[in-house]
Amino acid sequence: MQNLEHLKKYHIILASRSPRRRHLLQELDIPFEAVNLEVVESYPAGLQREEIALYLATAKANAFPEERWNNETLLITADTIVWLEDRTIGKPADREEAIRMLRSLSGKKHEVITGICLRTRSLTRSFFCQTDVWFRELSNEEITYYVDRYHPMDKAGAYGAQEWIGYIGIERIEGSYFNVMGLPVHQLYEELKKIENIVYE
Repeated sequence: MQNLEHLKKYHIILASRSPRRRHLLQELDIPFEAVNLEVVESYPAGLQREEIALYLATAKANAFPEERWNNETLLITADTIVWLEDRTIGKPADREEAIRMLRSLSGKKHEVITGICLRTRSLTRSFFCQTDVWFRELSNEEITYYVDRYHPMDKAGAYGAQEWIGYIGIERIEGSYFNVMGLPVHQLYEELKKIENIVYE
């Protein structure tokens, strides 16, 4: 845990079902427990862009079972949304919706925004990361091939940048690539470095 020795006193929990988030956090060499957390991903009308991601990440932290909390708990929750033309694109409900989502992203720029919430007994800290992604024009054959082969129903925007559609479709990225995967690890690392000072300042 380079530069994160102060976190050794915590039992770090990543409350996420995402295998991508679990993998990325592992790559920071931080020991943690991964737990599934079932939360209805709904938010108040009128929220925009990062407000949505931050609201959902905080809602996940609030939904963590009270009996799991103690003074050594450090909880990490996150939520990623895709923002396109002043609207959010969530996870597709089925194959047809996944195809429609990818058609709407084809040939356009969209924003990937991840909200993260860090919580201990004495601290709640939230932040977000935004990445701009440009897709080239995708053919119907490419879209259906990807959806039928990779079944991206668990992904916001119906795609994974680290999968086939990302290899052939993404023309350009401005910002964190790992944010597009679901966890901006560079920013999370910097925020975890601040935990001690925030708690005891």
